Amino acid sequence: MPDTTHALARHGAFTRSAAAAALGPYRVRTAMEAGEWLAPWSGVYVEASRASDPLTLISAATELAGDEAVVAGPTAAHLHGCRAVDPTPVHLVAPYGHWLRSRAGLVVHSGRVPDVDRTEVDGIPVLALERVVGDLLCVSGTPDALAVADEALRMLDPERREQFRAAVADRIARRPDPRGTRRGARLLGLATGRAESPAESWVLWRIVDAGFPVPEVNWSVLGPDGREVHRLDLAWPDLRIALEYHGYAAHSGRDEADRARVEDLCRRGWIVVEIRVEDLRDPGRHERELEEAFLRRGTDVRRRTPGVLQGRKHREPRRART
Repeated sequence: MPDTTHALARHGAFTRSAAAAALGPYRVRTAMEAGEWLAPWSGVYVEASRASDPLTLISAATELAGDEAVVAGPTAAHLHGCRAVDPTPVHLVAPYGHWLRSRAGLVVHSGRVPDVDRTEVDGIPVLALERVVGDLLCVSGTPDALAVADEALRMLDPERREQFRAAVADRIARRPDPRGTRRGARLLGLATGRAESPAESWVLWRIVDAGFPVPEVNWSVLGPDGREVHRLDLAWPDLRIALEYHGYAAHSGRDEADRARVEDLCRRGWIVVEIRVEDLRDPGRHERELEEAFLRRGTDVRRRTPGVLQGRKHREPRRART
């Protein structure tokens, strides 16, 4: 491919009109016929070798939409470095009355983008991360939204996290559409930046949404010398109850080490509930085990209210009779 095409393209994407003006209609036609370029949407081309690159598709969408549109939603989260969500289909926010409409692989939202919410990543116009996180927490309200908030906080130095949280809270409070803002604020309160993987955020969401008390994330168990001997995924330290998530990648080939870890925690007085990937689809077993663990510690959570992160009223657990 001629060097002129590389100069024309931004991350391997360019409009048909720009290509025709720079290279001529014949070159455009022959490149398409030869499969050098592909058209993800009418009016915009990408270099075939980069057609599966999210950055190229995102750039193609913004080239198609023009200067007024801004990358939004999970696509914007991906550009900012959050990998808990899939960047495609590409999400854009465009002014009311903009000509572009949603189509296969492209979701167009209508709305205002104040200058304070607009920035650039790799030369691509994108919503500021504070706005992205606030929108996802309110509109989505899913485990993915919490995972993005955790990732965003984790990317910051600990001393800057509360400042970022306050900025997100401000975006939530100022949303023109109040729907989901209460849920978004509650989810923001759960995000700590201490989750070491999206899966840990997903598990936290499911546990709290099931009505259990909010646990500590990545809680350190210290030995007599004050050194950390274990770090628990989720823990209720006052009750010495721990929930450990065993994902495929992180725990592959570690069955013996995991058993030894659980045995040591039990010797130290902890009750350990283990959760695996398949439990995320069918939470019944680990929820029952958690109920039993709380009962053993004198707290009855059997009458908890599920769905507390989806707008239902939260009910505090009652103490069990002893």
